[in-house]
Amino acid sequence: MLLFMVIAYLFVTIGIGLWAARRVKNTADFAIAGRHLPMYMIITTTFATWFGSEIVLGVPAKFIEGGLRNVVEDPFGAGMCLILVGLFFAAKLYRMTLLTISDYYRERYGRTIEVVCSLIIMLSYLGWVSAQVTALGLVFNLLSGGAISIPWGMTIGVLSILVYTLWGGMWSVAVTDFIQMIILVVGLVILAVFASNMAGGAGRVIDLATSRDLFKFWPEPSWHDIIFFIGAAITMMLGSIPQQDVFQRVMSANSEKAAVRGTVIGGTAYIFFAFVPMFLVASALLIMPAETAALLKDDPQKVLPTLVMDKMPLVMQVLFFGALLSAIKSCASATLLAPSVTFTENIWRQFRPRRSATARCCSRCA
Repeated sequence: MLLFMVIAYLFVTIGIGLWAARRVKNTADFAIAGRHLPMYMIITTTFATWFGSEIVLGVPAKFIEGGLRNVVEDPFGAGMCLILVGLFFAAKLYRMTLLTISDYYRERYGRTIEVVCSLIIMLSYLGWVSAQVTALGLVFNLLSGGAISIPWGMTIGVLSILVYTLWGGMWSVAVTDFIQMIILVVGLVILAVFASNMAGGAGRVIDLATSRDLFKFWPEPSWHDIIFFIGAAITMMLGSIPQQDVFQRVMSANSEKAAVRGTVIGGTAYIFFAFVPMFLVASALLIMPAETAALLKDDPQKVLPTLVMDKMPLVMQVLFFGALLSAIKSCASATLLAPSVTFTENIWRQFRPRRSATARCCSRCA
């Protein structure tokens, strides 16, 4: 029943994505949704940019192992990246009416820099895409009790995303992100309330985390810890600013105000909502202490799925895997669309000379 409902959910998201694809009429529609997205959709699609398997499974495991200082890169660095983009870059980039971040490099530094930066940007997504695809395979393998192998699960998951992402571009990604983020937020909040009741109340969970010093954020006063802490923070905070997936969300807004405020609100929501999965894993320490201790030594990322599968009823399992798939699919669609648009517009375009996509976008937006 659980696997059937998950597969049905995949077909629904595909249908929504294909329905949204009807609005794609030209390159600007595909790459940046024709600059028509309202602020609430900028918020949800920005929030969804990196809210994938890592934030639901990986970050909570790191939090339990080393506290907040162990997750400075994500969600704090990643969320601050989005906030900084909104505060300092969104307005200026939005006024330039470009299709890709590499278009900026071409206009500022020339064709060679455009191609080099495009190749670097494309390569930078390989690891992130691989992580989401692997997570999809693991989800289907777990739900089917091993009947669906991980490679087949990866294939099913990727095809379900490619169908609407490559057909409808940013329009499909934004609309499906909006639906999936609602499912994600509602599902994880309900799970957190349910887990809190099982653990004896939110107060007990917070007291446990406090007793384990999990809320300590700043590093120990040693050069090694301080340098490692700063390096981890700025890797995502500054390194991901000139990335195509972030740029697309800024440029997809229907106004400069929406581009700025939507990105800032989305980044802020990303940081705060990341505490929900952390709370769930901390609850597992009270609900199933022995199993959690064993899993923390073996594979910490299995703590949350094990808690849901072994200790919660079917309806909670449906909510969890619906939320997990929503997170993975939204993140994967963003990381698949960004390099494909970059390749098409900034590398392949030179082999098919015609009126530039930027010019078409500017004439449409004028």
